[in-house]
Amino acid sequence: MSNDLDKFKQEQGYKVQETVLSCHALHKHYSQGSTQINVLQNIDLKLSKGERLAIIGTSGSGKSTLLNMLGGLDQPSSGKVELLGNTFSDFNADKRARLRNAELGFVYQFHHLLPEFSAQENVAIPLLIAGKKFSYAQQCAADMLTLVGLKHRLQHKPSELSGGERQRVAIARSLICKPSCVLMDEPTGNLDRHTASTIQDLLLTLNQELETSFIIVTHDEHVAETMDRILLLEDGDLKKPTTQGQV
Repeated sequence: MSNDLDKFKQEQGYKVQETVLSCHALHKHYSQGSTQINVLQNIDLKLSKGERLAIIGTSGSGKSTLLNMLGGLDQPSSGKVELLGNTFSDFNADKRARLRNAELGFVYQFHHLLPEFSAQENVAIPLLIAGKKFSYAQQCAADMLTLVGLKHRLQHKPSELSGGERQRVAIARSLICKPSCVLMDEPTGNLDRHTASTIQDLLLTLNQELETSFIIVTHDEHVAETMDRILLLEDGDLKKPTTQGQV
């Protein structure tokens, strides 16, 4: 799977460098009538290969907005986001989508699996979108589900899986294209403490085995403290936490 996907990425002409994901002078504001609401202000960030970063902050501080812009799902009011040296704003919508599919994975608090498809079929979808053959995508999906401990659940549909198993399927799906970075929005927020701890251990193992960079938006201090860095989003600014109580 690795060599084939690497070749695919090279054919797309994407740049490759040690800085996986970065943003510079990132601003985001919304207008309500004559009032401008500033959500993010002058944010700079660099994420290295294999690095694990936690972003914390109160509800409504703009964490999900920032994650969406880093993933090319939302456009900043000003500033730029680069993925492997490729600036999202330089691309049209189609090329942005293809770059996201090849180099980014996404995991959310709710798994967003398609209920009518099996675990294997759900995980295979990103490869099918990338134009890979069905048999190849199915084999890669089986391999990835085995890696996350779900070899015995390949043909089970989401309704037949536990909450932790569904999140494992979502994680497998996020990694199937061998992305450079996975963006996670409260990946353990809908799980009990034991299951969340299991998912946390799985993420650390996958990070070490696959060298995939992680950015995790979380309220879970146990998850945040296992990351390489923790940054606090407060008053539109991204900075280091000053006290443990902020984690």
